[in-house]
Amino acid sequence: MKNYIEKRIAFVCFVLIIIAGSNTTLYAQKLEKAAFYKAMASDNIDEINQELATFADAGTETKSGYEGALLMKKASLAGKPKDKLSFFKTGRIKLETALLAEPDNTDLHFLRLVIQEKAPKIVHYRADIEKDKSIVIKNFKTLSPVVQRAIVDYSKTSKVLHNEDLKPAE
Repeated sequence: MKNYIEKRIAFVCFVLIIIAGSNTTLYAQKLEKAAFYKAMASDNIDEINQELATFADAGTETKSGYEGALLMKKASLAGKPKDKLSFFKTGRIKLETALLAEPDNTDLHFLRLVIQEKAPKIVHYRADIEKDKSIVIKNFKTLSPVVQRAIVDYSKTSKVLHNEDLKPAE
C-alpha cells in the first residue's frame, strides 16, 4: 500500500512539473522584434493582425505594451471611426500600463513617441513627445541592433527624431 501511494505521489508530481513547464514556455514566448517592427512600419492591416495574434497568450506587461502599440497602429488603418477609437483607446491603455510597469524600457518609449507623433490631434496624445525623444536618444547605443535599425529607419521620416540626434556628440 505504501509503495502504491509513493508511486501515485511521484506520478502527480511529474504531471504537475510537465504542466508548469508548458505554462512557463507559453508565457516566456520570445518577442520577435524584427517581425514586430516590420509590422509597425507596415500599412498592411493583415500583417498587423498576424503580429497581434502572437500576443494572444503573452503574459508580461512589456508584451502588453507592444500589443498596445500595434493596436494603435491598427487604429490608423481601420475603416470605421468607431473601430479607430476603440483600437486606439485599448492600445493606449496597454502601452501606458506597460510604461508604468517598466518606466526605463526605452523600446516602449520609442513606440509611444512614434504613436504620439502620428496620432491625430483630436485624441490628445502628445504630452510625452519630448520626454520620449530624450530617453530614446540617451539610451540608443544600449539597444539591440534590431531596435536601433527601427529607430534609424523611423528617424528618416520623423519630424521629431532625426538621424543626427542618434549620433554621439563630438
